[in-house]
Amino acid sequence: MTSPTASPRKQHALTLFAGLPRRYDALGAVMSFGQDPRWRAALVDAVPVGAGAHVLDVATGTGMVAAALVRRTGARVTALDQSPDMLAGLRARLQRDPLLAASIEPLLGEAEALPFPDASFDALTFTYLLRYVDDPAAALAELARVVKPGGFVGMVEFGVPSRRALRALWRVHTRLGLPLLGRLVSREWAAVGRFLGPSVEGFYARFPLPALVALWERAGLTDVRVRRISFGAGVVMTAVKRP
Repeated sequence: MTSPTASPRKQHALTLFAGLPRRYDALGAVMSFGQDPRWRAALVDAVPVGAGAHVLDVATGTGMVAAALVRRTGARVTALDQSPDMLAGLRARLQRDPLLAASIEPLLGEAEALPFPDASFDALTFTYLLRYVDDPAAALAELARVVKPGGFVGMVEFGVPSRRALRALWRVHTRLGLPLLGRLVSREWAAVGRFLGPSVEGFYARFPLPALVALWERAGLTDVRVRRISFGAGVVMTAVKRP
């Protein structure tokens, strides 16, 4: 489902994810050679909150990070995504698990226009988001707006290995391996396989990591840290909302 007023980038994102939720968790792990769950776990492990905290998980998808946050920290999580299809996958997860159902609130919404007052959350996480918004700087400022001063912000994103040999292997996988794996599963996953590599490289061509750190700092975030995982194929960034 797409909105007639959505930008082409947003319409593409909504269309891309519409057919994925049913097997999203397992196939995401397979197509990343098991690394996607590892990257998400690294983000969750970095979130410094406990029971009683309120966390906003943006671009929650089927709620993998939201569920892990509840289980590890006991926090209450608002899980926001712009895709009704992905949120349907999250709701199916909640129906299977009473603990999660009591602790996670699914919400349809957009990262660029969050329906919350300033300083609403103790922490905020987001996953594979900035490549899908028209203005990453404005989106980061909006994300930071709803976090309390001193609160945590963290993200997971794909990366591009910096070493030449590894980067060459990464390109073979993203340009040939992912489309092939996707075609073995479904038309929707084939589209994801074709899209991913060019999308990731295009994003870092616009925003190399130092420029991305600068965007976070301009959004009012400090102590910005970058952790490259899996030889650079995954990136976890964390920061603190400036007091």
